[in-house]
Formats: sequence, C-alpha cells, structure tokens
Amino acid sequence: MKAALFVALAIVTAIFTIIWIMAILAARRERQLAEATDGHTPGALDTAIGFVTNFFDTLGIGSFATTSAFFKVWGLVRDEQIPGTLNIGHTLPSILQAFIYIAVVQVDVPTLILMIAASVAGGWLGAGIVSHWPRWKIQVGMGSALFAAAIIMAMSQLQWLPGGGSLLGLTGTRLAIAVACNMILGAFMTIGIGLYAPCMMLVSLLGMNPRAAFPIMMGSCAFLMPVGSMQFIRARKYNLKAALGLTLGGVPGVLLAAFLVKSLPLTAVRWLVVAVVIYTAAMMLRSAAVERGKRRAAAISHPE
Repeated sequence: MKAALFVALAIVTAIFTIIWIMAILAARRERQLAEATDGHTPGALDTAIGFVTNFFDTLGIGSFATTSAFFKVWGLVRDEQIPGTLNIGHTLPSILQAFIYIAVVQVDVPTLILMIAASVAGGWLGAGIVSHWPRWKIQVGMGSALFAAAIIMAMSQLQWLPGGGSLLGLTGTRLAIAVACNMILGAFMTIGIGLYAPCMMLVSLLGMNPRAAFPIMMGSCAFLMPVGSMQFIRARKYNLKAALGLTLGGVPGVLLAAFLVKSLPLTAVRWLVVAVVIYTAAMMLRSAAVERGKRRAAAISHPE
C-alpha cells in the first residue's frame, strides 16, 4: 500500500508543479508587458529563509511559524499574502520530507491514508475560504493561530503534553477522532498555523507512538499543501518571489537535515522560536487592529 501512496504523491506533485510553473510563466509575461523592473527572482535572503526553516522543519520544529516570523519582522511579504506564500513555497520541501519519512518510519498504512485524506479535505475547504479573506481577517486569523502554536510549543518544551503510547495505528472510535481532528488541522494549515505540533499532540493523546506521527504529519502536509496551494495560485494570493525562495532553499535544507545532521540538541532553539512566534503574533494582531481602525475611519468619512 505504501507503493500506491508514493505513486499518488508523485502524481499530485507533478500536477502541482505543472500548475505552478504555468502560473510563474504567466506572471512573468504579464510583468514584461507592463515593463516591470523588479522581477520575481528570489534573492539570497529568500533562499536562506527557505533553507533554515525547512532544515529545522525536517527535525520536527515546523516551518510555518518561523517563516511567518521572518516575513513579518522583516516586512518581506504583505500580511494577506503570507498564508498562500507559506503553503505554496513549502510544498515541494514538504513532499520531499514525506517521501523520506513514509519510507523509513513504520506506521499503520490504513491509519496513515485516512488521516492524510482528511487533511486534504480540510486543506481544500480552508484554502477556498482563506484565499478570499480581506487583509484584516488574515491578520486576526494568523495572529491567533501563532499564539496557539506558541502555547503548544511551550507545553511541549515543558513536557506538559502526553508522552504517547506504543500503537502504530488506530481503529474504531480513536480512528474516527483522529480523522476528524486531522481534517480541522488541514483547514488551519491554510491560515498559516503548522500541522506538525498539533498532529504530534493528537496522535500522542490517542496512544500512538510519537515517532509514528512523523509520516502522518509530513504525509498530511505533502498531500494537502499542493491541493490547498492551487486555490491560492488561482486567486493570486501569494508572493511569488518569496515562495520561490522557500522552495529553492528548502529542498537542500531538507536533504541536509534528513541525511547528514539527523538530530540536534534543539531545546534552546525551540524556546527562541516560541519567543519569536509570540512577538510575531502580537505584531500581526496589532496590524489587524490598525487595519480595522482605518476601515472604520474610512466608513465614517465616506458613508454610503
């Protein structure tokens, strides 16, 4: 069954890649017609962010919260474009992670497939909604999601989360709960909150071996991100330059972490990530408050 899963993932990867390449070519043609000068070629900073975030993502820290922090603190991507840029730019590195971890980590394949399918459904529905949200809604959604991610990270660091059991798969009620929750987590991915930490918490609460969470969470992301990303590409709700940087830097970051580094003492890094994510969440919510204030002022100044 793993072979069939790999074939399906390869097909999804090919479809996503073709659609994105066509969108990139169309965007560049439009810029040439408009005689634009700044282009879409990612710079060293864009690529470095992709490398660093996907390097630590492969080691289990997650990439969405850290990438959001870089984008917000350095003002690289407009707030309303961050969810789409995260999903599109991290898609191919996440697919590479999925191929690696599904191949080497033992997990019950029916459980894996059902949880992946649920996350894809959630991602499709979520992306269809978020890709049409106004800026202030995305700011509120991302700010709240980042605070939630920081809390989960801190709880994990303090070992307040369940340690998990020895199960490699789920059945009955536990499986139904896992599928339903993973669908919700797939929808949250489109707002910009990563799936890794909450998925790890979910499978641990249900008695699974935490190691089995790696192919589940990486497989879920690998399938749902291309599907959700197509919605953002269609709506043009992302930053092409930054997304390309995440991909170009992310692939070598994944390979280095998976095959050369494999593990690091990451306690201090995780606490730094928690602090940065909290700061970014506060900035995002502050931006949302300013945005809503401007909208109210405009409504008062120009009543219909």
